[in-house]
Amino acid sequence: MAYLLNAFSLQMVEAPCSITVEEVASLPDGLVSAIGHKDTAAVLGVEMNRIEVHLATGDTAFVAQLTGGRLPEGSTTLPDGFRFRFYKITIH
Repeated sequence: MAYLLNAFSLQMVEAPCSITVEEVASLPDGLVSAIGHKDTAAVLGVEMNRIEVHLATGDTAFVAQLTGGRLPEGSTTLPDGFRFRFYKITIH
């Protein structure tokens, strides 16, 4: 399974495991959205979906890390000075 997250927590994985993190230029299609913040989902163009994510060996998560501050309420586009950095997290 491959998820789209706006944050990653160690509570999402079962120990013991190994985690690989790499920055990627863009997000692939077909990710299950686990974006629980309405404005973040709107800016990313995905559905808001507050689900609990449990990652097992072989699962992948992509994190859309917002930089530049907190999105103003009601945002549908990124304000000036904001951007997303994308990270691929693989569970081994």
